[in-house]
Amino acid sequence: MNRKTRIGTALTTLGLAMAMLAGCASAQAATPTTTPDKLDTLRLGYFATVTHAPALVGVEKGFLQKELGDTQLKTEVFNAGPAAIEALSAGAIDAAYIGPNPAINTFIKSGGASARIIAGATSGGAALVVRDGITSADDLKGKTLATPQLGNTQDVALRTWLSSKGLKTSVSGGGDVTITPTENAQTLTLFKNGQLDGAWLPEPWASRLVVEAGAHVLQDERDLWPGGKFPTTVLLVSKDFADKHPDAVKELLAGHLDSLDWIAKNPTEVGGVVNTALQKATGKPLADGVLTKALANVSFSADPNAKAFATLVKNGVTAGTQTKGSIDGLFDLTALNAALKERGEKAVSDGGLGAKK
Repeated sequence: MNRKTRIGTALTTLGLAMAMLAGCASAQAATPTTTPDKLDTLRLGYFATVTHAPALVGVEKGFLQKELGDTQLKTEVFNAGPAAIEALSAGAIDAAYIGPNPAINTFIKSGGASARIIAGATSGGAALVVRDGITSADDLKGKTLATPQLGNTQDVALRTWLSSKGLKTSVSGGGDVTITPTENAQTLTLFKNGQLDGAWLPEPWASRLVVEAGAHVLQDERDLWPGGKFPTTVLLVSKDFADKHPDAVKELLAGHLDSLDWIAKNPTEVGGVVNTALQKATGKPLADGVLTKALANVSFSADPNAKAFATLVKNGVTAGTQTKGSIDGLFDLTALNAALKERGEKAVSDGGLGAKK
């Protein structure tokens, strides 16, 4: 082979190599180099209350973890909604079983950027319980009452109800009736010691004050709502988390629906499972009489009762714990209704407050 032939062959080989490299580069450019973030852990918040039974059952029976598969479920127990919202906003948790008013509050404050309600969980299970000698709203003037936390769903309900009775309250503690936001277990102790005149509480705490401390129900919240139905607990997910991990949201919803299905089909076993979960969370189970009474005051459903939320917004403003604002887009029930359809169940309504796509 002469010198010219060798040079020509080398140039041809180099050209072929460059073409191959260019083809590889083109192929690489056409293939996305990024993949969805792998989710190792889903962090879920809930309360150690009977009104959070779907969460308690879902965790205790393993329904949530089963549906999440390789994604580890990490849980955190809160006393009330505002504290859970703080954790959600800080990125410490990804989702929470929570009362509707804190969910509304974070949505309005963030201009709709913080979170979405993806399902309902519980209706009922809240009441104003008071000491002997108090038989009407008029008897509450000058008295001290407790709620789980300033701005939580029971706190808003109490302030709204007192306002409807012509009694003034203040978020700073003054007014015709003093409201002292207090951790639930401490409320029971203070009531027993005569330092509180009553409290608006979720179950089982309302029933505990009745059974263990001699309180009586002055106002069952169910009597204030059409058909006795009002949302007590919903399932809320961080919007950022939902945008990044839609499959995990679907898995969380599947576990939630499994829990609700089990509760509906095993009414005689619910109390035992809930009590086991409560004992693990608080270190102490409920007395049988308290548990039976508390469970009789609640019902469970994936329907978040979205039509009630306009009233809840109004109540929050009346209570002075929430600013005015729109809740258009608060709900995203797309994944829920798809899951319900697969199970042969009816879709639920977002009341015209669904997330805009």
